Amino acid sequence: MLHGLVVLFVVGGQAIVLAGWWRGWVWTRNAVFRWSHLGAIAFIVAQTWLGQLCPLTIWEQQLRVRAGAEGYSGSFVVHWLHEMLFWSAPHWVFVGVYSLFGALVGLCFLYYPPRRH
Repeated sequence: MLHGLVVLFVVGGQAIVLAGWWRGWVWTRNAVFRWSHLGAIAFIVAQTWLGQLCPLTIWEQQLRVRAGAEGYSGSFVVHWLHEMLFWSAPHWVFVGVYSLFGALVGLCFLYYPPRRH
């Protein structure tokens, strides 16, 4: 559940930033929200480029095994995309997608910067 909330924050947060930019919502320029969002996607992109699994994925797998459930290999996103959509792709595809999404977040940060209120 925690992992899903992080994914929702990163993806949903970007959708909110774009909608706020388009609609002129001042609160979407909140510095704490924007810096947290940028930090989250920067961490995700960096760990993906380094070929590392997300710490939440590792923790989730360990908790599943401790609870007697079967763990899974690979990342949280790859696992659940496969489970929900029956879609699988090589690691480099996810590196590219995460990198492009990170670039979108970075560009929005530059062209629609956070403001202190």
